[in-house]
Amino acid sequence: MYYLGLDIGSSSIKAALVEISSGKSLGVVQEPEEEMSILAQKNGWAEQKPEDWWMHTCNAITRLKEQYNISRTQIKGIGISYQMHGLVLVDKSGKNLRKSIIWCDSRAVEIGNNAFNKIGEDFCKTHLLNSPANFTASKLKWVQENEPEIYNQIYKFEILRI
Repeated sequence: MYYLGLDIGSSSIKAALVEISSGKSLGVVQEPEEEMSILAQKNGWAEQKPEDWWMHTCNAITRLKEQYNISRTQIKGIGISYQMHGLVLVDKSGKNLRKSIIWCDSRAVEIGNNAFNKIGEDFCKTHLLNSPANFTASKLKWVQENEPEIYNQIYKFEILRI
């Protein structure tokens, strides 16, 4: 029996297979083998397609299963880590509404700084333990202000962080 570990990063997906009884790592694969691209339509922007993460995740799992001759029923647990501060927006059918605005995108910094000033430094430090700066809520506000046609279709959003 095995555990599967997934690291969904901005450069690649890494998948690891761990034997439950011994805790021994049997192997790690990376998909794609070359770095994934980051789309930057403007200076300071950084986006990726969540569909690409899914495709590379499936490919990595398939490679591990084939390499170690295991079936899906032998995988008893899955652990997932993800790049922090990525925004994924989906509609009611679960379809992505736009590319993900990922952790290194800085388009919403001013929104975060304004929120920090409006909310107050003391509250942010004691309740949020940080400034909103370039965090995901600021990116969501950016979408609301700049892409209202997308914002109005949002059924759920996921704030992905480690």
